[in-house]
Amino acid sequence: METLDGQFLIAMPGMGDARFEKTVIFICAHSAEGAMGFVVNKTLDAPSIPDFLSQLNIVNGEEIRSIPDSILQAPLYRGGPVEPGRGFVLHSPEYTSETTLPVSEGVSLTATLEILRAIATGKGPSKILLALGYSGWAGGQLEEEIAANGWLTAPSQNSILFDCDNALKYSEALKMLGVDPALLSGDIGHA
Repeated sequence: METLDGQFLIAMPGMGDARFEKTVIFICAHSAEGAMGFVVNKTLDAPSIPDFLSQLNIVNGEEIRSIPDSILQAPLYRGGPVEPGRGFVLHSPEYTSETTLPVSEGVSLTATLEILRAIATGKGPSKILLALGYSGWAGGQLEEEIAANGWLTAPSQNSILFDCDNALKYSEALKMLGVDPALLSGDIGHA
């Protein structure tokens, strides 16, 4: 199978894992050794991004007031069940550091305190998706799940990743493939 780097995984109904029901995952790394990505359409109820930045001592109570409104109102995402206390930032590529990983055209990944400080002070990337935790697969595991009708794959679109309302990301990703979500079935048939 060719690499799925920079593509969407779209959960099929009946995949058997409630944690991933109706999810869209952006794949950042995929090789024979395994895969890693982030759920991009499920948010956490708490903490908020300002609370998260405060808990990490990146900003204090007074500095929170100077955080750009776009960041104050941005949700914090549930990236996946692996390392749920660790933060990752998918972002537009104008921000780079020594640890930034370009994933696809228009999307990079950085997981440092420095990017969080830059975001808090308005010096970060223009588009962000801040996630706690990630979704990971061992070598061959993702390919088996795709073959078992657990996932559809699709080219990613930055407009869905960064700009689309979370409630619409699943249906919009399916529409890219010409699939009506109402017509999907979790049943596996054999001819």
